[in-house]
Amino acid sequence: MDSKKRQPLGIELVKRGIVTEEDIQRALDYQKAEPKKKIGDILNILRVCDPYVLINAMGEILEEKAIYLKESDLKINMLDYISLDIAKQYKAIPFDEVSGKIKVCFADTSNKRAVDTVRLLLLNKGLVMEKYITFETNIDLILNSFEGSSESIDVNANVSGFVDSVIKTAMEKRASDIHIEPMQEGLRVRYRIDGQLIDAANVGKEKQAQIIGRLKAISNMHQEKQESQDGRIIMYPEYNIRVSSQKNIYGEKFVLRLLKKNEDVKSIFDLGFKRDEKLLKDAFNKKNSITVIAAPTGEGKTTTLYSIVDYLNRPEINITTIEDPVEIRINGLNQIEIDPKTTFAESLRTVLRQDPDIILVGEIRDTETAEIAMQAGQTGHYVLSTIHTIDAIEVITRLRKMGVSNYDISSTLATTVSQRLVRRLCKNCAKERDFTQEEKDVINKIGEKYNVKFDLEGKKTFDAVGCKKCNNTGYFGRIGIFEVLMLNDKMRTLIINNDSTIDIRNEALNSGYLPLIVDGVNRILDGTTNLEELNNKLAIY
Repeated sequence: MDSKKRQPLGIELVKRGIVTEEDIQRALDYQKAEPKKKIGDILNILRVCDPYVLINAMGEILEEKAIYLKESDLKINMLDYISLDIAKQYKAIPFDEVSGKIKVCFADTSNKRAVDTVRLLLLNKGLVMEKYITFETNIDLILNSFEGSSESIDVNANVSGFVDSVIKTAMEKRASDIHIEPMQEGLRVRYRIDGQLIDAANVGKEKQAQIIGRLKAISNMHQEKQESQDGRIIMYPEYNIRVSSQKNIYGEKFVLRLLKKNEDVKSIFDLGFKRDEKLLKDAFNKKNSITVIAAPTGEGKTTTLYSIVDYLNRPEINITTIEDPVEIRINGLNQIEIDPKTTFAESLRTVLRQDPDIILVGEIRDTETAEIAMQAGQTGHYVLSTIHTIDAIEVITRLRKMGVSNYDISSTLATTVSQRLVRRLCKNCAKERDFTQEEKDVINKIGEKYNVKFDLEGKKTFDAVGCKKCNNTGYFGRIGIFEVLMLNDKMRTLIINNDSTIDIRNEALNSGYLPLIVDGVNRILDGTTNLEELNNKLAIY
């Protein structure tokens, strides 16, 4: 995006208080290494202010309509209006059409050739163009998703070939889930990679019924039924693929969960847990108790359970797991996969008659399972399980709401661990820079709140830029951040007296408990992730 010749864009932004002179100098320094990038785009890459505020201010200065364009803003299929080559050449994306008017985003509205070429192409289709500006990085991110779909997924293949291409490409791109979604004008395919959904392909409405029929056939689902169904795909030797269907207003949506077979169990330290053997032994080497891993869905609870069990696994110990499904097979363990006719609670009752030392229960979902797990912990066993809560302390609240007595919680619950998965910066494209004063202030306030001294002296941080390797996101892979709560006698007294979790939290903080955010800041300081990603995960400002 070009600035007005009468007054440089940077000066206008400073005048309006959007950025500082220091920010402009940083952008100019950045531009020396990337001379083709414009100041507005660089300011966005450096995240010197809210990107929505920045793009709107730039629109006012340049007297153009502006939008912070995201994939969710695309109301039409771009490729129905202009080719991918044209979109890439002129950095232009048609994103909405209403009553013969089509909205098109440009990275540079001052590029008269680009604007006039796209305008003429659309005029030949009977459409009047309404131009907008957005950041070039936003344009590139969206174009990359189209490029990936065109190069990797064969949308012109027969139905069987298309479905096979979608699944194999997802495997190659490290996707954990595939979303196949009927929309008003076609069928959208998206991949969840490192926790984020990325567009992969769009196909015409005329192919929808055939594609859905093929998915049902290979998932062993009923073809005629349109209500919710569950199935599995077993035709790919290295993967277990769980399939779920759900009817929506435009057809049946499918979500495929990809689980790699025979994947090695990672060390808990490799997952991101603090490298402290004493902490590990104190937290997990227990008897006559229960340990709970807590986090929302999709935050790696099961992976952490596997790493703990692998750490505890020895020939003289009988370890039994109850899972839905068994995701990783571990030598030396008795692993039980529950089926639709059984529950965790029923399987747990049977397991207690099998002379176990350690029992892994995939998830505490209901009161019955919670109570049996507590009883197992009180009768000489060590129980490991997961639960859906926002942090380690809220496990107590969740168990109370399930109807577990304060006595059972107090006497049996030993350790709770909460975790989140944050995206790792892509080593191929991350840009090193100094912390801004605002970032330092945020980090120092966190330290003051939890009585932790963060050493920022000489430390650098990194901006997520984006490249082909990381799907233009700026991140590649994820790592866990953790908090560990080990109950002491004072906390147990508070629980048995039915005191609030606020009182329990205060006692925990006084006893050395540190929340997730502290571990997250440490991951920023060691260059693994950045403040923007931590804020996306924990909403800290």
